[in-house]
Amino acid sequence: MYDMKTSSLTIRLDKNLDALLTKASQRSGKNRSVIAREALRRQLRLEQFEEIRKRVMPFAEARGYLTDEDVFSQIS
Repeated sequence: MYDMKTSSLTIRLDKNLDALLTKASQRSGKNRSVIAREALRRQLRLEQFEEIRKRVMPFAEARGYLTDEDVFSQIS
């Protein structure tokens, strides 16, 4: 890992989530903290994307882009 300042976060997991995390760790060979960080990073990026999408949608709709398929048809 590269040199960075870190902080810690303590979270409580219910039994089911704990079991899922443990299984994912065993399958991937990654430790639980790595998986939790990756999941948190992915979730936060998804929320950021959704926020940007909400702000852009009125402009896209004004140009006739109503669905993802409309966009994909223009870039493929």
